[in-house]
Amino acid sequence: MKKAVLIPDSFKGTMSSAEIISIMKERILHYHPDCSVVSIPVADGGEGSVDSFLAALGGEKIRLKTKGPWGDCTESFYGMLPDKTAVIEMAASAGLPQVGDRKDPSKTTTYGVGELILDAAKHGARKLVIGLGGSATNDAGCGAAAACGVSFFDKDGNKFIPVGETLDKISHIDISTMDESVKALPITAMCDIDNPFYGPTGAAAVFGPQKGADPEMVAFLDSKMKALAGLIETELGISLQQIPGSGAAGGMGGGMKAFFSASMQMGIDAVLDITGFESLADGADIIFTGEGKIDSQSLRGKVVIGVARKARKMGIPVIAVVGDIGDDIEGAYDEGVSGIFSINRVAVPYKEARPRAKSDMKLTIDNILRFMDRIS
Repeated sequence: MKKAVLIPDSFKGTMSSAEIISIMKERILHYHPDCSVVSIPVADGGEGSVDSFLAALGGEKIRLKTKGPWGDCTESFYGMLPDKTAVIEMAASAGLPQVGDRKDPSKTTTYGVGELILDAAKHGARKLVIGLGGSATNDAGCGAAAACGVSFFDKDGNKFIPVGETLDKISHIDISTMDESVKALPITAMCDIDNPFYGPTGAAAVFGPQKGADPEMVAFLDSKMKALAGLIETELGISLQQIPGSGAAGGMGGGMKAFFSASMQMGIDAVLDITGFESLADGADIIFTGEGKIDSQSLRGKVVIGVARKARKMGIPVIAVVGDIGDDIEGAYDEGVSGIFSINRVAVPYKEARPRAKSDMKLTIDNILRFMDRIS
């Protein structure tokens, strides 16, 4: 084996993408010391996305103070890649860990996320990628838009910054007041879900409970989202309810589309494009990828399938090393996956498998490499 590409997703709550890569690389170089190993850490748009891109491509982590989800000052950051692509995790300024026990998506704001976008634009970003994951908010990105200069007015003509509970108070939206540097910035929103803006599978109903919303608040927030969607369709001509993923991150997906004209892209597709995957993988003998569990949901285009689709066109075999294997995954082979291997070597429940995940990963990779060497 002369060249191998390593591009696994994290195993949530167990191992980061970088940790998995380290284990894989050590075993490969043990058997093939002269092998060229290309490492591409992956994150899904949530926590760790900035670090993953910086690890893969280099660049600078820019730290600054922004408003947190409760409007107080918080330490935040974004990444600036060598080609002047800015990478933002919305969770860096509006994430669940920042609210602690004060969960209330009716009052939290994405204003700090807008401050990150504005700072990146002011510092010469040529394009921007924002990960929609881990949010504590349900303000449809209105806070972020306000931070970037979009004006929201109530029925009396008063300008204000909407939050989840006041979305239906918006009477007029003026996006012409957006900062010119942000207006000119091409933005891609990384989103791995297709939930609509409102309704039974919308932002509030599906994600509100994990942010602290009880059933009564879910219904309350959903009504506010529906009202905002109606106003946006009337004033901006955009039907958010028809856009898959508009309900992501408390409606931030819809807000990015409506206020920032952002394009929506699956997280892994964004990673593959930004890292120049095809160039990095050119001439590879094998690609190792993986995720915590491969199942029917994975076939929608998560990391393993996204990688396999690209690799299939290049004629490179793909091995998926996963924590667990669900039912109905045969379609993965049609997408370009050559083999799927679980690291759960002793078939135990997750609680018991988790502490031994790293050693099991090492032994599984070792077994795969032994077999490959035997048949090569």
